[in-house]
Amino acid sequence: MVLKYTPKSKQQIAPDFNLLDVDGQPWSLQKAMGKNGLVVMFICNHCPYVKSIQTKLVSDVLIMQKLGVHAVAIMSNDPEDNPEDSLEQMKVVSEKYSYPFPYLLDETQQVAKAFGAVCTPDIFGLDRYGVIQYRGRLDAAGMNDHQDLRRDLVEAMKEMVATGTIKTEQFPSMGCSIKWK
Repeated sequence: MVLKYTPKSKQQIAPDFNLLDVDGQPWSLQKAMGKNGLVVMFICNHCPYVKSIQTKLVSDVLIMQKLGVHAVAIMSNDPEDNPEDSLEQMKVVSEKYSYPFPYLLDETQQVAKAFGAVCTPDIFGLDRYGVIQYRGRLDAAGMNDHQDLRRDLVEAMKEMVATGTIKTEQFPSMGCSIKWK
């Protein structure tokens, strides 16, 4: 099943997954869920859009964790197309940036397809019931490393934790297309 999510419809339940992290540990939606929600981020190693937000991604996840919102990153690209996206390189990147979240490999690309992810980064914010409340960008930086921009994802998740919904405008993410097999 492919999710057809628009922020206005707020009734899409996130699909479950069973993926391994860079250390071979299994993760599911339930295991990853925080008491107030989960952020599912489709990222990769080679994309310049992802590279430009790495430090902000880590700091924003640390802020959201204090709100009871956990996060996972999922790499769904075909590593044959981009060797920089291999499991070995995922480990290197995860360690380099001290990811405070599991970095998962979607080898079959089924999880990305089920979510309807199209690019890296593509970010989904779920409430504690697994309902997708947010889909969009981290911030407006694009490939520029601006530090003083509004933290779109963090602000949306703060609003969701405080009110149960997100009424703030959501902006689509911009990035590299997922490299399908």
